[in-house]
Amino acid sequence: MDDVDAVQAQAARNMLASGDWVTARLDGVAYLEKAPLNYWMIAVAYRIFGVHDWAARLPHALAVILLCWLTYRFGRWAFDETTGLYAAVALSTSVGLFLFTRILIPDATLTLTIAGAIWAWLRLLEPDTESGLIDSGLRWSFLLGLCLGSGLLLKGLIAAVFPVGAALAYMAVTRQLFSWDAWRRLHLGFAIAIALAIAVPWYVLATLRNPPYFAFSLHSGPGEYRGFFWFYFFNEHLLRFLGLRYPRDYDTVPRFWFWILNLLWIFPWSFYLLSAPALDYKSTSRAGRTRLMALCWIAAVMLFFTFSTTQEYYSMPIYPALALLAGSVLSRGGRSVRAGTYALLATCTILFAVLLFLLLLVWRVPAPGDISQALTQHPELYTHSLGHIWDLTLNAFAYLKLPLGLAALAFGGCAVALAFWRNNVWRTVFAIAISMIIFFQAARIALVRFDNYLGSYPLAERLQQSPPGELIEADAYYAFSSVFFYANRTALLLNGRMNNLEYGSYAPDAPQVFIDDNKFASLWQQESRWYLLAYGTDMPHLEQLVGHENLHVVAENGGNYLLTNRPLP
Repeated sequence: MDDVDAVQAQAARNMLASGDWVTARLDGVAYLEKAPLNYWMIAVAYRIFGVHDWAARLPHALAVILLCWLTYRFGRWAFDETTGLYAAVALSTSVGLFLFTRILIPDATLTLTIAGAIWAWLRLLEPDTESGLIDSGLRWSFLLGLCLGSGLLLKGLIAAVFPVGAALAYMAVTRQLFSWDAWRRLHLGFAIAIALAIAVPWYVLATLRNPPYFAFSLHSGPGEYRGFFWFYFFNEHLLRFLGLRYPRDYDTVPRFWFWILNLLWIFPWSFYLLSAPALDYKSTSRAGRTRLMALCWIAAVMLFFTFSTTQEYYSMPIYPALALLAGSVLSRGGRSVRAGTYALLATCTILFAVLLFLLLLVWRVPAPGDISQALTQHPELYTHSLGHIWDLTLNAFAYLKLPLGLAALAFGGCAVALAFWRNNVWRTVFAIAISMIIFFQAARIALVRFDNYLGSYPLAERLQQSPPGELIEADAYYAFSSVFFYANRTALLLNGRMNNLEYGSYAPDAPQVFIDDNKFASLWQQESRWYLLAYGTDMPHLEQLVGHENLHVVAENGGNYLLTNRPLP
């Protein structure tokens, strides 16, 4: 898709092509705001399998599988085999984990490192009931350092803040914070050494290759370039946390919704989580200690973002903790599980009725062309991860008849199965999991329907088939990033010095890829061929600059255009 999805894929491709694995670049401009491990994983997949969109997604798919397996092993160790399995099933079939892994963002992999670090910390604090061997502790300390170091290379300092914050809160609650014996068992010096050995080399190299080396200003504004160190640590961490980062190319989810939406992200297992307060959280058993750690884990993440800027998917690191609590409720059984099952049965019945009603409502509504013509646009909402949801109209559902039918089947089938199996936990879990798998397939098919709206592959394909020429994009790089990925092209950016590439554009060695209206009009009048990627909403302005007769349409996709300055042969 356009935006961050293709940006991550192309940044990794540029690293592989240039051989520079330290500084990510887009369109030749330094892209300094993200740590590199996400790009490295994608680039390695490219090296092995070639540059394909599926190859870009492969490392993330494997990371999610590993995350679910880790949750299973964590639950099996803390509780028992059944609880571990329930927790892993709950995590792997939750709405949030599916929804927020459709985009090439590192948050699922970050969640893996945080979960691994917390489990390692908890195991190191456990009484020596398994082996009592020093080397066993060192192995878990090594895992702790590995997870912390990898997390630092995925998304910066929060990868350490969350597990360390959760662990310190847990130690305080269990009265181990000032226990020398507890700190001794952690082998923290060894873990820190491993983490620093993994992360520090890149931070040092990135600082040295993108001077000035050190700056400590707390002001962030246009035209200011202070190198990597200031931008990454001050602008991206401190000032972003305070909501003072420039450029302000993001928005924040209201705090109430950021908290409450987690019931949706962990759906359908959220109905069982409502009974989690009744669980045993006493530190006298391993199960109780693990549940207590899960609460500290959730609190560390959610409290941090309560005082920071947030996106919908920022709470993903708590999903494994929620899944462990849901697994505990399910394995305990009893009235709380039956109550959750009845509530879920009622919800599935309602969802089935709503989806069936929508399907019948649009059954005879024609669906010509692609779905983009049936959508509205709300660009002011696109700074949120799920801003495009508000583009849906009733007519848009006419293009989604098959996914609507599958989704209705999933929830209707789940309601029937729960009605028959409500007193059998194993069968209940099985029915929910199968229903969510069907629902995810419906969601996947629906996403395919949005391909031409959320991506620009047809424009890239047409560009590759057209006569040679230089390329201009009439917006920020993110607007048509999938064209740059599929066509593997760079471009001049018309009035596109904004958002994520703005800071790097002020670097002393930055390429001159940003042009204004006057420069564009001059280039467009040349005898050589130029191509232009433009939103349909930009057409009136472009016509004022160069005239309607000089904008020749090469291809149209989702209301956006690939144009050229000379008629095609």
